[in-house]
Amino acid sequence: MAKTSAIAFLSFVICISSSLNFAYGAGPAKQDKFIIVGKVYCDTCRVEFETKLSEPINGAVVKLECKNRTTGATTFQSPEASTSPSGEYKIEVTGDYEDSDCDINLIKSPWEDCSEPTESWRKARVVLTARDGVSGDIRYPNNLGFKKKEALPGCKQVLTDMGYYELKNELGTEVVP
Repeated sequence: MAKTSAIAFLSFVICISSSLNFAYGAGPAKQDKFIIVGKVYCDTCRVEFETKLSEPINGAVVKLECKNRTTGATTFQSPEASTSPSGEYKIEVTGDYEDSDCDINLIKSPWEDCSEPTESWRKARVVLTARDGVSGDIRYPNNLGFKKKEALPGCKQVLTDMGYYELKNELGTEVVP
């Protein structure tokens, strides 16, 4: 009987110890680090989404900004980041921003004929917390775009092939068969 009580007591101590270790963490606190990888493109058809005619923009500038959901106060701002020849950018962030809304914002395009930010994709939300069920430290926001001043001639065919007949007002009344 004494052995059973000792085993039960020892099991109880181990369970409590494990629970406290789990709840409060063991060892030094891990610093959350995230890498945001995204892309900026030129919307050559002026349709607010990427098509096969869209082009990556080299040298476009973006910036990350996080704001507290309750107060609206800025909790983080990254330095401006420029895109590579493939239109990709990378921003590294340290810290957890669970209570903030974080957005990648378009700042400017180096292309004079493709410098108007798209309405739908002028900013992209990115979640920067390890407490949301997403594993890993790399985060991929939606691609961001600038619109070309005038749609390319091939856009009518591309959009017709995609079944977007309702965009004829943007591209003209002529629909390619």
